[in-house]
Amino acid sequence: MSELHPNLIEWKTGGEMQTVLSGSFEIFCRQIGNPNADSNKTVLLLHGFPESSYSYHRVIDGLRPFFDRIVLFDFLGFGLSDKPINHHYNIFEQAQIALDVWQSYGIKGGHLIAHDMGDTVTNELMFLANTGIGNWFSDGFQSVTFTNGGMIIELSKLRILQKLTLNPILGPVLSKLSSYKAFKQQVNSANGNKSLVESEIEIMWSAFRSGNGKIIGHRLIQYINDRYRYQNSRWLPALKETSIPIHLCWGELDSVAPIAIAEKLNNGTCPNSHFTRMSETGHFCQLDNPEKWIESVLNFYRAD
Repeated sequence: MSELHPNLIEWKTGGEMQTVLSGSFEIFCRQIGNPNADSNKTVLLLHGFPESSYSYHRVIDGLRPFFDRIVLFDFLGFGLSDKPINHHYNIFEQAQIALDVWQSYGIKGGHLIAHDMGDTVTNELMFLANTGIGNWFSDGFQSVTFTNGGMIIELSKLRILQKLTLNPILGPVLSKLSSYKAFKQQVNSANGNKSLVESEIEIMWSAFRSGNGKIIGHRLIQYINDRYRYQNSRWLPALKETSIPIHLCWGELDSVAPIAIAEKLNNGTCPNSHFTRMSETGHFCQLDNPEKWIESVLNFYRAD
């Protein structure tokens, strides 16, 4: 398999690099549609692990009739963004990167849709939003949609390879030795079915492994430890306190972030949230069942 899949090379031509964290790193970004769209017609997309912004490519066309502006990017260490080697990757920094990207585009607010690790980044963004992000983000989050993420870590069903990669001794070795065959098995296992098109898994692998991605996988997955540390003290309380409309939109077949997470959030932490169960849909919901994803996500906005 080539260093960078041809589909990613094409995806790259539609985007640009933005400098974040006071010039420290460059992040790959894409802005689609009208750059002057109102906040209520702007959608902000956050991807998960081990994905990139490309994971939304199957739902972009479905979003365009409803939103005039779509903004997405690759988190630090993922996809086409910078991948520093000796770096402590964490949720707080990824949240600040999201804010830096949006500020660079002059975004004052928008509807936020997140997936997997992006859900946890969104948890931190909602904590910040409760106290005020800044005058430049004056319109704020119009709504937040969470899809298939381990937001209640004790209900998550981590794959064996995830647990091993978190190990400080085994992790670096596994990062270097990881293979496409093992990656494919883990992706299908997490998804909860085998309906993912193999070419999508190949592209995900290419994006994840490109550049320094070959040796930082064990660093990127440390965000799971952030969940353990800050879930109960910071992020779940932020969800309970927010006045932002919340949509929990979950693929029912998910094996790694099972629907029990969304059910518990809906019944306790976010009792006023809108809850949508996506039937015949797994963890990588926007890739696994894009038609169901579009229907489920847009029905929330139509009902609002």
